[in-house]
Amino acid sequence: MKASLFAFTMLLMTAGTAYAGGIVTRHQSSLQHTVDAARTTTSRIGNSYSVSGSGIVTDVGGSGTADLDVGGLGTLSNGAAGGSIPTATQATSGNAFSFSNSFTAGDASNATGTNSTAYTAGSAGDYSGGGSVGTIDNKHTLTIGGTSQGAGTSVTAQFVTELTVID
Repeated sequence: MKASLFAFTMLLMTAGTAYAGGIVTRHQSSLQHTVDAARTTTSRIGNSYSVSGSGIVTDVGGSGTADLDVGGLGTLSNGAAGGSIPTATQATSGNAFSFSNSFTAGDASNATGTNSTAYTAGSAGDYSGGGSVGTIDNKHTLTIGGTSQGAGTSVTAQFVTELTVID
């Protein structure tokens, strides 16, 4: 400690008079206690449909005649689409053709269960008996309290030093 103080003093003595304005320091310690609210998160799969092809004729609805419709999402019911998928037949016998389609029915708008996660609200703890979330002493020593907070809570301790050289 004395060696570093001596080196710092020597550094100040070598500085020119233009830098003799001074040094200002500021120290700040803080504790932040966060308690989460109850919440539920849900992930849902959306509706999707795609179709591509060449050299084919399509029929939506199964009438057996080429209506050249390519299908689609259909009517939405409670957030999920029913979908209409076409059948495809070769446009000209013996010619090259390609056809592909895919359909994914989305989750219903009131979907719950395996794709939902419920979080219980945190508890601030009981500090009535003199316990605390933590302490800061006159040396800026930060101590997180021993009181059990449980799930949904967190404590963040922070120490900041600011050094300003005035010229």
